[in-house]
Amino acid sequence: MSQDICVVVPTIREYECVRAYVENARHHGFDTDRLFFVLVTEDFCDSESMTEMLADLDVAGEVFDGSRREEWFEAHGVSEFSHLVPAASHAQTSFGLLYLWANDFAYGVFIDDDTLPHEEWDFFGRHMANLAFEGEVESVRSDEHWVNVLYQAFDDHGLYPRGYPYAAMDETVERGVTDVDYVVASQGLWTNVPDLDAVRILMDGDLQGQAQTRTTRDHFTGDFVADPGQYLTVCSMNLAFRREVVPAFYQLPMDDNAWDVGRFDDIWSGVFLKRAADLLGHDVLSGFPLCEHNKAPRPTFDDLNNEVPGLELNEHLWEYVDEVGDDATSYAEAFRAMADRLAEGDFSDLNNGAFLNHCGEYMRDWLACLDALAAVEPQPAPADD
Repeated sequence: MSQDICVVVPTIREYECVRAYVENARHHGFDTDRLFFVLVTEDFCDSESMTEMLADLDVAGEVFDGSRREEWFEAHGVSEFSHLVPAASHAQTSFGLLYLWANDFAYGVFIDDDTLPHEEWDFFGRHMANLAFEGEVESVRSDEHWVNVLYQAFDDHGLYPRGYPYAAMDETVERGVTDVDYVVASQGLWTNVPDLDAVRILMDGDLQGQAQTRTTRDHFTGDFVADPGQYLTVCSMNLAFRREVVPAFYQLPMDDNAWDVGRFDDIWSGVFLKRAADLLGHDVLSGFPLCEHNKAPRPTFDDLNNEVPGLELNEHLWEYVDEVGDDATSYAEAFRAMADRLAEGDFSDLNNGAFLNHCGEYMRDWLACLDALAAVEPQPAPADD
């Protein structure tokens, strides 16, 4: 089978995690010829060693540091949009989305470099099976319009994930069963270090950016979807998706902005994705395959400083995008409606409200960039020389 899966790994440290994912694929008989790895890194990192690793693993891929990204934008005639990918930010995963869009990939997979696959799952195979799934699955909703992706063992650990609004806590959860027939994104969850925000980590008594409370395999009982009109946090450390969602999946310009807002790139892109999927009658499936999240120790207060400028915005962003897009017939149309709502809205009553206007303008640029790339004949993924 030709390469149809673009695997995007943002990394400045533990790029060797790729070895474990390739080993997992081969152990379970998954065809690694389907995979093309895009490692997104920085000029100060050892790009040459990353390239050598891909060659040693005999898998196709490319490594893009800052300089190579600029060259790529220029070569594709979209240099005017290079600002869409912020410097030294996890939101550089957006470059992987552009690469996927400009080439002939049907699927994307996001993997964070501080994760490892669980041996019991065929990591890539399970994600692809999730995207192809049709049938009954558990459905979840709450009276706060938000689903805690850690609800299955909440009585045991009491955790809320990074990005879950504080106003939506203490919700009443309802569980049921629904039929799904078109899954556009597969979100795998995580054992070991839970994905918490800094405030919740501090409340858990940890000053090293991790958490005293850990998640285990026993905390997860299976896959689920959040009902239409319900939102959930989407973490990009373990995520697969269909090509068609890329227009509504931009990872916002975090960290590199005048408001110092950071750490909400995948959270807010997940809000956009869920709203667009609801409008089109599609589903986001969460649960398996799990990954092991081995977040390196770092000062919790560093994360706090990055998150505080956007905390109030995070409480309300979903309400704004929930107001628009009812007539959308595509992910691009849905995202355009959300972009216009943010770009033209008055958010002066919020701390750093102008950042939402800034995001709206970048969202418009995102769609323009995708249009410019689509005007060029799609290319097959480059051969692994």
